[in-house]
Amino acid sequence: MSFIDHLEALRWHIIRSAISIVIFATAAFFAKDFLFHDLILGPSRADFWTYRMFCKFGQWIGAPDLCMDKVGFIIQNREMSGQLTMHISTSFMVGLVLAFPYTFWEIWRFIKPGLYPHEQKNSQGAVFFVSVLFALGLMFGYYIAAPLSINFLASYTVDPTIENQIDLQSYLSTLTTMSISTAFVFELPMIVFFLAKAGLITPEIMRLYRKHAIVVILIIAAVITPPDISAQIIVTIPILILYELSINIARVVARSRTATLNAQLAENNGVSS
Repeated sequence: MSFIDHLEALRWHIIRSAISIVIFATAAFFAKDFLFHDLILGPSRADFWTYRMFCKFGQWIGAPDLCMDKVGFIIQNREMSGQLTMHISTSFMVGLVLAFPYTFWEIWRFIKPGLYPHEQKNSQGAVFFVSVLFALGLMFGYYIAAPLSINFLASYTVDPTIENQIDLQSYLSTLTTMSISTAFVFELPMIVFFLAKAGLITPEIMRLYRKHAIVVILIIAAVITPPDISAQIIVTIPILILYELSINIARVVARSRTATLNAQLAENNGVSS
């Protein structure tokens, strides 16, 4: 294909991805009650699933303080068109999230023909695993990281006489930032997989710089969580687990690359003799 043909193919992949985003965003726009009352505003109520699970856990370990009767803040809107604007922008954001697997699949369809046959074989299932990790990270951010952040920040007071009245934009920004950030952080194993396939990273390097990686992970957890040590620990633990999993992935990839190189050398020696 010529350069112009490649651009034409890319244009259609982008168009199809954009159409999928618009479809999901439109569906989210018309599902306003579920989108806002159940999904977006869920962590702002004391009956949210995460808070109920923490309450049960607190009762199990004998720490009733983990139960909460009410959330110590109210959400308000101060702009005339604030709720309409928020409705549109939130629907678009949800459309982006829901269309992510299909969008990645379209990008992969554009990239895949340019790979060698063995590269295509080695990257089978990439769309599936990227989508699964994205979904797991999104759920972890929505059900664990975001509620902890919202509950800590919104209930924190410097004086009991000051009432927390949180702006809708501020609340939504915290919720989406926490959820989407963890969704992309959970892609670490796939990033390591492709880097290891390209020979840019090895398990030895990851083990050597493990201490440095722990510091970076702690910094990332501190950035995407409030200044609450418990929330930072809860976010840090799964990232550390993903890092250790990535080391094993890099080890498997390195063994596979070594075996392939040895087979090619043996084949070349056989042809030469």
